[in-house]
This record gives sequence, C-alpha cells and structure tokens, in this order.
Amino acid sequence: MKRIVILGSTGSIGVSSLSVISALGEDYQVLAITANRNTDLFLKQIQDFKPKYAAVYSEESYNKIKDQVPPHTKLLGPGIESLVYLSILPDADLIINGLVGAVGFVPLIAAIKASKTVALANKEPIVMAGRAIMDECRRWNATIIPVDSEPSAVFQSLENVDSKSYYKASPQIASVLLTASGGPFFKYDGDLSKVSPKQALAHPRWKMGKKITVDSSTLMNKGFETIEIMHLFALPLEKVKIVIHPQSIVHSAVEYTDGSIIAELSNPDMRLPIQYAITYPKRMPSPVKRLSIADMSKLEFAEPDLKKFPCLCLALDAAKKGGSYPAALNAADEIAVNAFLNGEILFTDIPKIVAGVLDKHKSENKPLTLTGAAIVDEWAREEAQELLRSGNYKKIDC
Repeated sequence: MKRIVILGSTGSIGVSSLSVISALGEDYQVLAITANRNTDLFLKQIQDFKPKYAAVYSEESYNKIKDQVPPHTKLLGPGIESLVYLSILPDADLIINGLVGAVGFVPLIAAIKASKTVALANKEPIVMAGRAIMDECRRWNATIIPVDSEPSAVFQSLENVDSKSYYKASPQIASVLLTASGGPFFKYDGDLSKVSPKQALAHPRWKMGKKITVDSSTLMNKGFETIEIMHLFALPLEKVKIVIHPQSIVHSAVEYTDGSIIAELSNPDMRLPIQYAITYPKRMPSPVKRLSIADMSKLEFAEPDLKKFPCLCLALDAAKKGGSYPAALNAADEIAVNAFLNGEILFTDIPKIVAGVLDKHKSENKPLTLTGAAIVDEWAREEAQELLRSGNYKKIDC
C-alpha cells in the first residue's frame, strides 16, 4: 500500500490527485490532507477519504472547522509547522506538494531532509533555489517527481535513459523541447493593457489555479518551467528550447544526440501526469480519455514572441544570470499577479513590476543557499510592494 500526503488538497492539483487515488483503488491510501480557506470542500474531502491527519494553514479556517472534523481524523493547528509535520510523517510514502507560491518552500525542504519522495507541482521553490534543493536531494537521498505536464513529459521521455539523473545531465540529451500552449493571448491582437482578470483566467486548454493561469497567460510559467527543468535534469539554459504548441497534445520532448526525438503525447488532462507520479515506477489504467492520433487534424508549433510576452523574456534573462535572480523573479511575480487579480494594476504592468525589482537586485557571486533564497524572496516582495505603492513602473525592453 502507498500512503499519500497531499499538501493543498482543495486546489486543482489536490482535487485531481484525490480523483486519481479514488480511481486507483485500495492500494493507494490518503494519509493526510491540507488546505487554506476552502473549508466546505475540505470537510467533504475529510468525510470521503477519512485521512488520519488534516491541517488548515489559515487560523481563521482552523477556528471555523475545528469542531466539525470527525474523530477518525486528527486536525492539526494552523500555520507552516503543521505542513512541515505532515511532510515528514514516518509512514508517508509520497508527499504531493500542490501548494501555490513560496509557501511550499519550507515543507519541501522538510520532506527532502526526511528522505521522502515528493510529487512536485509547486515549482516555485525550485525556481527560488533549484541548485541548493537538488544538492539537498542528493545529500538526503530524496526523490522529486515533477507533476506539471511539461516537466513530467520530460521525465517520462527520459524513462529508458541509463544515466537518468537529477544531478548530472545525460550526455545523450541534445536538447529539451519545452512546449507551451501560448495561453489565451497567443493569437490575441488587441490591446493587452485592457485585458481583464477574467480574460486572463480563461485558459483555452487547462483548468488550473488562478496564479498559475495568469502566469500561463503572460508565459511567465514557461520561464519558471525552464528554470525548473534546468535544475531537475542538470541542463544548461541553451539546451531548453521553448516551443508554442496551442493544441497541448505534445507535452514536451527530448531530442537525443543521434537526432531522435522522444515525446509524451496525450489529451490535456492533469490527472495523467499526477497518476504517473503517484504510481511511479508503475503504469496503471487511467480514466483519462485516450488520444486518437487518427482524429488529430493539425498540430501547430511556433517560436515564442518575447516582445509580446516580456515576462518570458525576464524569466529567461534571470535563468541566464542565475544566482538569486530567479528567487527575486518569482517573488516579484507573485506580488504583481496578486495585484492584477485584485484590480490594482494592468495586465501589462505585471512585467514592469518584475523588471523593476530585478533591476534593483544584485546577486552575490557565490552559490545560493536555502537561507539566502528565503532572504531574497522577502526582499523582492518588499521591493515589489514599494513599486506598487509608488506606481513608478519600469519600461520593458526585451
């Protein structure tokens, strides 16, 4: 039996994970779940899956449900400490980290130091401090299995590579072809400054949380995934090639030195990469609709437009500079996206705020530590908030 902890069970990754576990049957058990504010759904999940432990991050949510949790589940107190506790449970076989943003950083590190296998959808910690995190994985013999469809596709396309390693790139890899749907604005010819949050959240292919959906609409998410793949598979930036693919059928591919390309193709459904992470190294029957190649009329591929999507330009530049620049990038983007969703700034102001923070940042000329990444994260958030207050945004030149 595989016993599973789900951090962020009421989010899109968590809901899909529970759906997958339910379909897989009794060999897969939900040991613990966590949430933040969606208490109605969370209580229903507790009733349906009867986890041994549960936790809510928000103190308000904890006070709301503390007297409603059935006796078969132990409700832990609010705060990051409970997430850490569940991440290191001795009887947990898999930790699914479906948290959003930098809040997933501390629980991920805790799970790694407990030598856990982590199914990681929360890419922000890898963006913040990928090299240091992978060093910790090696030190503690922990394993990270990527859950997002594109990094998962790369992981799967390397399945038969002898030297598949997180720490040393296989000499057989010529490049990774990282696909992107292009989001809702790939073919949009209107004024992006007038785009509303509702429009940015209308992703044509995927149903995801608000933050990642906006990041997909700016292509910042593809920049984050570039950094993630660089660290997970020990690849230099020049070996990660982004390709716009609106149909989201080819989820990414690996080009080998002999010219062969191995790709993972499927209908766009997050349950498939989630199930692969849960059952790994096994493959099991899935409820996901099968892809009929005979029915596919056309697959499109194109180069990304960095002028139209400056967030991707900023992310690739941060990846090139390395050091603590990706940590500053991630923090500034989180603040800017939240401001956009709250109606405080324009869609086109998101990259301006990120660029302003990166302009002020100076990375130290030494390897970034986990503590250093946390310090930069806090600094960048404060700088982004100051830019929001001043309204003095930087002009983008990509």
